[in-house]
Amino acid sequence: MRATSLLSVVKVDHIGITVPDLTEAHDFFVGVLGCDYMYRLGPYRDDDGPWMREHLDVDERAVMERLHFYRLGGQAVFEVFQYTADGQQVTPPRNSDVGGHHVAVYVDDLDASVAALRDAGIRVLGDPTTSRGPSRGQRWVYFLSPWGMQFELVCYPDGKAYDRDPSAFA
Repeated sequence: MRATSLLSVVKVDHIGITVPDLTEAHDFFVGVLGCDYMYRLGPYRDDDGPWMREHLDVDERAVMERLHFYRLGGQAVFEVFQYTADGQQVTPPRNSDVGGHHVAVYVDDLDASVAALRDAGIRVLGDPTTSRGPSRGQRWVYFLSPWGMQFELVCYPDGKAYDRDPSAFA
């Protein structure tokens, strides 16, 4: 069932993420997730006016040191920022916090992917879980980036129950 909306949205264009260290993030996005590096921009700052606050809702003197762009699987684009700003929060929110979030990436072999993450010293949160209800057929597990952001691996090679019979879950 298609929802009506205020906007004529076609798709998600990109996901923006702020990180504490772009070199570390680059190694993660390319070496762990397998993203293609696209290009970089920056720095951006406004030493005299309110542009940063008015357009980005950050401290007026914040400096966007650099931002890098990555493409994953020929589709998703990550816009990865490194800022310097007064009062900057350095602890990522948990899923239960307001503003909490995660990025889920699909893999063909969940068990092999989990093993590879663990072998690389990346913190995997528990063991893979098998979903029930509308998501039956899916297995998933969360893991953390080096800066503590949550990511999720998902796999559902035969689709989810919802995909096979959406009317059963309406």
